[in-house]
Amino acid sequence: EVQLQASGGGLVQAGGTLKLSCKASGLTFGEYAIGWFRQAPGKKREGVSAISYPDDTTYYADSVKGRFTVSRDRYDEFTVYLQMHSVNLDDTAVYYCAATYSEDGSRYLDEMYYWGKGTQVTVSS
Repeated sequence: EVQLQASGGGLVQAGGTLKLSCKASGLTFGEYAIGWFRQAPGKKREGVSAISYPDDTTYYADSVKGRFTVSRDRYDEFTVYLQMHSVNLDDTAVYYCAATYSEDGSRYLDEMYYWGKGTQVTVSS
C-alpha cells in the first residue's frame, strides 16, 4: 500500500521561506514520480511541482517557477522536499504530496494516483 505524508506547513510572512517534507512508503516499482499539489479555499487544485525517480527530473508550475525548489533527500529516495522562497499571499493553501508510477512527465502536474493528507501553509502580509 502506497502512503504519503506531507509535513512542515505553518504560518509564514510574505517574502519568507518554508520547507515542506513528503515521506512516501510502499512505492515498490523502480520508476515513479512524487508531486506537490495545493488547493486554496474556493479554488481548483493546482499542480505545483514534481520530481521523478530515478532521474530526478523536476517539473514546476509557472506560478512557482524560480521561487520553489523540489528535491529528494540524498539518503532516502522516498523523502521529497519542497523549498518555498519569496512566498506571497497566493501561496496560501493546503499542500498535498502525491505519487504516480506513470512515466508521462507531461501529466505530472495534472494528475497523480496516490495521495496523502495535506499540510496547511498560510502566508501573512
